[in-house]
Amino acid sequence: MNTENFATTILVDQSPQEVFDAINNVRGWWSGEIEGITDTPGAEFTYTVPGVHYSRQRITEFISGKKIVWNVVDAELNFVNNKTEWKGTSISFDIAKKGDKTEVRFTHAGLEPAQECYKDCSNAWGLLINGNLKNLIVSGEHQPSPW
Repeated sequence: MNTENFATTILVDQSPQEVFDAINNVRGWWSGEIEGITDTPGAEFTYTVPGVHYSRQRITEFISGKKIVWNVVDAELNFVNNKTEWKGTSISFDIAKKGDKTEVRFTHAGLEPAQECYKDCSNAWGLLINGNLKNLIVSGEHQPSPW
């Protein structure tokens, strides 16, 4: 059985600090209703698509220009049988210089192929990270929902 966490990587021309700042502008790239503070260590914020997805994230690592980690402290996914599949997972952004570029390695630890939501959730993360987040980093403009 494959227990690999979902991960994807993007490469951009912007500095690690610009990338860090864009990631923390969660409302600029993660479509849906976001409430709370998204750019302060220890803060919590919620992400909601009414009737489909609810999750509450706590910012547990916040290293300027290098790393951000959100722990999912609560979740309800209404499109799968185990509605709390995300609860207890963690979402991380590792930022590093790669030559003259900046690399962002996104990992959703606990989002694994054996889970019912894996296909839909990994597809959504792929669109959000490789599309919306990358476009926000490059353009500085808020991105519309990819679906």
